[in-house]
Amino acid sequence: MSALFYLDYQATTPLAPEVADAMRPWLEDRFANPHSAHRGGREAAAAIEVARERVMAALKGTVTSDCPRRLYFTSGATEAANWALKGAAARLLAGRRRIVALATEHACVLDTVEWLGGQGFDVELLPVGRDGLVDLNLVAARVTDATGLVAAMLVNNEIGVVQPVAEIGAIARERGALLFCDAVQGLGRIPVPLDACDMVAVSAHKVHGPKGIGALWVRDGVALDPLLHGGGQEGGLRSGTLSPALCVGFGEAARLLVERGEQDRAHVERLWALARETLSAWTLNGSAGQRYHGNLNVRRDGVDAARLISELRALAFSAGSACASGSGRPSHVLAAIGLGDREAHSSIRLGFGRYTGETQLIDALELIAGCALLQLDAAS
Repeated sequence: MSALFYLDYQATTPLAPEVADAMRPWLEDRFANPHSAHRGGREAAAAIEVARERVMAALKGTVTSDCPRRLYFTSGATEAANWALKGAAARLLAGRRRIVALATEHACVLDTVEWLGGQGFDVELLPVGRDGLVDLNLVAARVTDATGLVAAMLVNNEIGVVQPVAEIGAIARERGALLFCDAVQGLGRIPVPLDACDMVAVSAHKVHGPKGIGALWVRDGVALDPLLHGGGQEGGLRSGTLSPALCVGFGEAARLLVERGEQDRAHVERLWALARETLSAWTLNGSAGQRYHGNLNVRRDGVDAARLISELRALAFSAGSACASGSGRPSHVLAAIGLGDREAHSSIRLGFGRYTGETQLIDALELIAGCALLQLDAAS
């Protein structure tokens, strides 16, 4: 990986050195089971609680109200999303078995909602506009009094647009429905509107933490059925032995999000400006104004994105979600915003952040632009 210049921050982020240092003792000497009653177990359990508070602090961000809440550690955001949707759906009353989600949700949400549809729930996916944003009038019309559950991603993992989750949540609450929010790409980058949400999923490895650890935030009063059965180690609801090392790593990553927030955001804005200037001939996919600037999804007619990635082996970037990269199918998100196969196949996603150097970024973008021009010249 050291030979690559990394521009795939939406797939995963580099592990922060401080996170690696914080995790090491819990991987080596302090290996006790945090659910054991002896001193080593109690120390591990205490470290997990510190980590939990740090993740909560990063998630809360600028929210001023002290809304009652719980935070459960999970194996990642996929488990958190599955648990939130399946666990909440299991508690819906007979007259509220309608579930509404956006067509551009992550696969872990779309596949879970599809599964619930096979279990007898009434499921509807709402379309988005060319800008990638859902029409709030459509949300108000389709989230009815029969709706029990709504799912809306905060920052889209493929095109970076920011959905109006606060407004969607207000509509859901007015109708008596719960709102689940996938905030994986938003944590620490933009404010998470917790006041509008009932359940929120986050992940460590998207914010310079370790892989294999995520969390589900749940508002007090929201009842969930367990997804995993066993010892009920996490709050009596989530079973499985927690890893102190992973929890501590997530906690340290969250602490750094709070500590470095302004610095990280200013750095991303500089990178965004450089990238837009260098790739000025490319067309932006999704809203130009309502988006996170660490995600640049662009296209250029006539360019073969897959070939571009293959030819530029010194660079790491993508043509869409890493979760679906092996399918060979165009992105469902790009299709949802109205792009045809040709446009989708000419699109690339560039993700950058804390550890991306400005000079290196310019060099990488010039390589991409130059290689694309060679493709276009060869085709003309």
